[in-house]
Amino acid sequence: MRAVWFSSERVSYSLIANPKFKNVPELRGKKIGVTGSLGATNHVSLVIALEKLGLVPRDFNILALPPTEMVRSLESGFIDAASLNPPAMFFAEKKGFNNILDIGSLVEMPGGGLTALTKAIKDKPDEVKRVILALQTAKDIIQKSKEKSVELMMRILKMDKEIANDTYELFLRTLSKSGIPTRAGMENLLKSIQARGRFVDKKPAFSDLADDRLAKEVAKQLGYKLQ
Repeated sequence: MRAVWFSSERVSYSLIANPKFKNVPELRGKKIGVTGSLGATNHVSLVIALEKLGLVPRDFNILALPPTEMVRSLESGFIDAASLNPPAMFFAEKKGFNNILDIGSLVEMPGGGLTALTKAIKDKPDEVKRVILALQTAKDIIQKSKEKSVELMMRILKMDKEIANDTYELFLRTLSKSGIPTRAGMENLLKSIQARGRFVDKKPAFSDLADDRLAKEVAKQLGYKLQ
């Protein structure tokens, strides 16, 4: 399998804290909740962000909690901060908690990806390209159709209009313009996998993880300027 296309190039998490905390260093020794499990994307992206800020992740008490418990754990004081994404982060902000760090602004980690068998890439490149073209075109339409996209989020995801609008705006900031897999993004995804104890003794090359050729061809077809 190889990654051939991505919807987003950055995570949408932010560090949401008790109002008494104004910046990340103040959380040293405090409890920070992450969703999923330790070693999952939420945890690894937080660790990468802390390192980029020049902080030592082990100075923070990072706990894994169920997604449904995060905001309640903040409210009860069981945790001092949480790494949240929409819509939970907006629910927490409405309750008065502080957004003290946009993790996504520091962490290039792709999401919403498409993978394909190497055999399919080799034997059926036109078919794979058609799928990439359909996904990329749909993403472009969403970017140009805010009103319809927000209405759909309100109806399907049961959000109110304000939160749906804020989620849409954040979605736009995390999008990959062309969908082409990047080396930095794949390296961070690999860190997430290795943090779970898998492939820790291997150093796979970019070509072992992703094949960006077809996404580049689609991007050129759609008129994107490639570096």
